[in-house]
Amino acid sequence: MPMYEYRCSACEHQFELRQKFSDAPASECPQCGGHVEKMISQTAFSLKGDGWFAQGYCPKTEAPKPAGCASGGCCAA
Repeated sequence: MPMYEYRCSACEHQFELRQKFSDAPASECPQCGGHVEKMISQTAFSLKGDGWFAQGYCPKTEAPKPAGCASGGCCAA
């Protein structure tokens, strides 16, 4: 379940809630009962380094075709 961050517009209290995607957003501050707004926060997920694509998931290069085999079809090697 994702973690959502909220801020109260009355008392400026910030808090996090773990909610399902189907749950309604929070509407009330747990400290003062004021109106809260969902904040946009930075995700903890990031891709770094060479990546999975370059480490085995990219298409393999074809082996060179034998000399005299133009189409690459049924050539005797």
